Amino acid sequence: MVVFAGRSGSNISPQKRFERLLELPPSAKLVYRVLQEDAPRTQRQLREESLLPARTTRDALTKLKEQELVEERLYVPDARKRQYAPLPIARPEDWSE
Repeated sequence: MVVFAGRSGSNISPQKRFERLLELPPSAKLVYRVLQEDAPRTQRQLREESLLPARTTRDALTKLKEQELVEERLYVPDARKRQYAPLPIARPEDWSE
């Protein structure tokens, strides 16, 4: 069983998420991209894959969570840790008229 922490039932549209992502710093965009490729990931896994320092990774995840672009999950093997997964976004070319 996976337990979700935070607001996984967000009412934000994928288009709005894309717009929010564009406003974030490059480090947050990189962390989101890593999550898109292989999720869920722990903070340590994200740090190793993105080659970002621990503090930068933490800050990026905080900003992504605040903008409701990622969801935080309980990491079952070690309840002290969390896993992160991206919420879907829609790029402008995917928007229907």
